[in-house]
Amino acid sequence: MNVTPIKKAVVLLSGGLDSATTLAVALSKGYQCHAMSFDYSQRHRHELISAGNIARAAGVPHRTVRIDFCAAGASALTSDIDVPKTGTENEIPVTYVPARNTIFLSHALAWAELLEAGNIFIGVNAVDYSGYPDCRPEYITAFEVMANLALKAAVEGKLRIRIHTPLISMSKKEIIEKGTVLGVNYSLTHSCYDPLPEGIACGECDSCRLRKKGFTAAGITDPAVYAPGAK
Repeated sequence: MNVTPIKKAVVLLSGGLDSATTLAVALSKGYQCHAMSFDYSQRHRHELISAGNIARAAGVPHRTVRIDFCAAGASALTSDIDVPKTGTENEIPVTYVPARNTIFLSHALAWAELLEAGNIFIGVNAVDYSGYPDCRPEYITAFEVMANLALKAAVEGKLRIRIHTPLISMSKKEIIEKGTVLGVNYSLTHSCYDPLPEGIACGECDSCRLRKKGFTAAGITDPAVYAPGAK
């Protein structure tokens, strides 16, 4: 009797709409998913509540890793630098966190080896995004090469790591449409970089503007609650 092997995957889950959609894509492809989030003292820590809610709704194991990013360099997400409320065209914005995806993927890689999971999903996007260098296809390709040189299981030929980026070439409109088809409950997600203390989205940061633009283009109502007077 032939038994179909279980496809295991670690899915990076921030709590935003991209990562929620990425989890839904992985599940739709039959992967046994293990979600991983990060508490790095980000000013938008409300996203961790969303990540937990998304994981529970999907019925997948979920762990949150604590990291101190405050000493790694100045970022508007981990310091008192103001979050920009206007575009920063052709510039990497101050919301960039040094080496964030490299550190996140490294933690996912360690967990993947422990789980004997050959797949890591990350919701990076190179179309409608903030311009971060660690969201580009060439970065993901390079990390995958490194990953398979770094792990004992990979060197011994027992495991082959693949980094999946199902959203990397999609617009925000296309991501939202894809997630809607897959049944993603976007009311559980949180996208804002500079929320009010109670978690209400500012409606004006780069992430909020990209989100609103995507829902408008898709012709779908955005379930997020925005601050009064947000443009």
